[in-house]
Parts: sequence; structure tokens; C-alpha cells
Amino acid sequence: MKKLVRVCAVVLLVAAAVMTVVYRAVNRVPSSELPLNEQVYQIFTDGGCLSCHSEDPELPFYAKIPVAGDIIKADIDSGYRAYDMTRFMEELKANEEVNPVELAKVEKVVLDDRMPMAKYYLVHWGSSLTSAKREIVLEWVRQMRARIYNDGLEGERANEPVRPIDQTLEYDAAKAALGFALFHDPRLSVDNTVSCASCHALETAGVDNRQYSHGVNDQLGGVNAPTVYNAVYNFVQFWDGRAQTLAAQAAGPPLNPVEMASESFDQIIAKLKADKKFAKAFKAVYPDGITEANLTDAIEQFERTLITPNSAFDKWLRGDDSALTAQELEGYELFKKYDCATCHAGPNLGGLSYELMGLRRHYFAERGLELTHEDNGRFKETGLERDRHRFKVPGLRNVEHTWPYYHDGTRETLEEAVRDMGLYQSGVELTDAETASIVAFLKSLTGEYNGSPVTTTNSREDIYGH
Repeated sequence: MKKLVRVCAVVLLVAAAVMTVVYRAVNRVPSSELPLNEQVYQIFTDGGCLSCHSEDPELPFYAKIPVAGDIIKADIDSGYRAYDMTRFMEELKANEEVNPVELAKVEKVVLDDRMPMAKYYLVHWGSSLTSAKREIVLEWVRQMRARIYNDGLEGERANEPVRPIDQTLEYDAAKAALGFALFHDPRLSVDNTVSCASCHALETAGVDNRQYSHGVNDQLGGVNAPTVYNAVYNFVQFWDGRAQTLAAQAAGPPLNPVEMASESFDQIIAKLKADKKFAKAFKAVYPDGITEANLTDAIEQFERTLITPNSAFDKWLRGDDSALTAQELEGYELFKKYDCATCHAGPNLGGLSYELMGLRRHYFAERGLELTHEDNGRFKETGLERDRHRFKVPGLRNVEHTWPYYHDGTRETLEEAVRDMGLYQSGVELTDAETASIVAFLKSLTGEYNGSPVTTTNSREDIYGH
């Protein structure tokens, strides 16, 4: 009996040794002679990332087995729903700059050692993300982030996923002055009652603090008005991304039948040309005079001035250790821990990607309200089922003053918004203390416009009556 036990022990030791050798062999790190991006590309290819995070992955032979096939299909559906890595892998292979949001997502998954899942790497030997592979990926992230940003951050803070607002941006001062006038000019509306500032007033944090904005004849829009401050950092404009530039966005509301309801830009131009003083001033800046392209360009130039630097958080990012309280710092760490910074990245803490509303729980099923056309999000523009309920991620700068929250304006307070984001996007139930810390951090994002802190002159009592 003892001899049998000894034999079994030897067999097990030999098997373990063989398994260790095989594991190390199939999980070798890429050659250090390869460029860093090619090393990372090989790691993710070996890791089988596109097996779940792409639209049309190649299925293994065992996907046809009933039980295994159901598990595989569920994993693929979940992975693709959360993140399509196709573009990222193309950019990585070509050594191009990658979207800061995708960079943050990849970094967080690697830091948390979430992928690949055990049920994948136990079947696909060689796909494991070893410590050596993790170090390669994280070094690539650090170098890519330094390549993307030139904002002067130093030390450890140079690798933060959230970045400071620029002190200034380039713009044409003469055109911006015209843009300021146009932004506040109600003649862009059919009945001369509504201007851009009616819904995006500078003294109310660039919003109107209403669930839905009021257009001509007191008509209500169907989506919450996002702030105009820092909109220059958005990769597209509107919740559904239908405008690629600030100028294209400026061309939308004047002709929207609910907002300004003008029949055409010709109608607007005729009114502005009738103002001889304005027309003369305009022609001095734009030699070809008042045209749709020039009107929207002037508004874009003005909106390039609407940045809000010098928040407490920006001062901390730039090296002032005393700029944040202990609670605010704790809130930032929680913000990163619970994946908030993987979507709310960059200088505006958002505005760089489309994301699914209700990633971890079905937001619209639990909201208790009938679905609207606006709830479709990006799907309205593309018709692709995957884009249903995906929205451009809102920026979080000055967020304490831009209530109510979400595309549907259903959350009146920042505390509500944070707690429910934890549930629906991160799948965590935040404690009261965690919620308070994250809110404190978010309030540290309030910056300055023309040297004065951003605020709102509205009160919740005025808007909601309570």
C-alpha cells in the first residue's frame, strides 16, 4: 500500500512538473526585440480577446456541443455587448494612437487581472495573462498615454486616465466675438424668442437645469440638454453623436421644429442681413458675408472659449498635493476602482466614446417609464441593434451644477446619479460613505470660466418647486 502511495506521489509530481514546463512554454512572453505595440498585439491575440470582443468571432469546434455552446454564446454576447475591440486591435497593430477610453479599459482589465476568464485559458493554453505579460501591457499603456497627451503632468500623475483642462485653446478672437453675439441672438429662432443661451446659459453652468428644455411656443424637447462648457473636448456632439463638430451641432437647433423651428438658414440669414450694423460687422470678419457655414463657424469659435480650467482636481493633477481633501482623494480612488474612469476619461471626464446605458443591469426595464425615441440613443443614427441604448458619455466637469442627470434627466441630485451609476454601469451597490466620497470628488471638478468659478443661478426650488 505504501509503495502504491509513493508511486502515485511520484506520478503526480512528474505530471505537475510536465504541466509546469508546458504552461511556461505556451505562455512565453513575446520577444523583446519586437516593437512594444507588436508585443502587446501578440499578447492580446494569444489571449483570444477577439473571440468574445468582436462582432463575428471564429467559434471553436466545441461551440457546437449543447451545454458548452450555450456558455460560449453567453460569454460572446456579454463580451461584445460590453466592448468591441476590433478597432483597438487594428490601431494597436498599426501603432496608431488609440482612443483614451479604450486605453483606460484595457489598463483596468489588466490591473484587475480579469481577462481572460479561467474557463477560457484552462481550455486555450497560452492565453493566460502572466505577470510578465501584464508588465509589457502596462508599460505600453504608459508610453501610449504620454504620446496622446502633452499636458505637462509629471511623476505618477502623468499616467492618470483623467487629465486636466487646458488653460487656453486656440481660437479666432474676432470670429468668437461674433459667435458670442449669435449664441445669445434669438433671431436664430422662427419667432425671435429662443437663443442658444436659452438652454445653455453661461450663468447656469451651460445648461438650463430642466429635465427637458423649452423651445418655441413652449414646446418640450425629449432629451436633457448637455452643458456647452468643455464641449470642445467631445469627439462628437449630441447624445446620439449625430454631429461630428461643434459647427455641425450649431446648425441643428435653429432648424429643429421643437427647439428654434426656423424654416431654413435662408430665413435666418435674411433677418440678420436686415440688421445693417450686424451685417457690416460680420463682413469685416467673414469677407463672403453671412452664410450658414460662417454662422456656425463663428459659434464654434466662441464655444472653443468655453473651457473651465483650474478646478481643485486639476491643481492636484498638476502637482498641488494640498488641493484635494482626504475624502476627495478617496472618492477619486473609488471612481477608478469601480471602473468609472474607464468611460469618464480624458480632460472632460467623458465625451470620448459611446457606451451602453445599463451595462450591468437593465436600466430601461427598471426605470418604470415608457420608452421614447430618444432612449434609442446612437441606434437612431446607425440602425444597428448593438447601438440601441448607447449614448455619448457625458463629461463630468462642473457636474455639481448641471443637474438633472442622465440623458432622460430623471436623477435630480448628484447622490442619486452616482448611486445608480454604480448599480447600472458598474454592478456595485455603493455604501453611503462611498457615495459621499465620490460626490466630493466630483465636486472638485468644478472649474473656472474667465477667472470665476462655474456655478448656476437656478435653484431646485425654482425648477422643481421643492
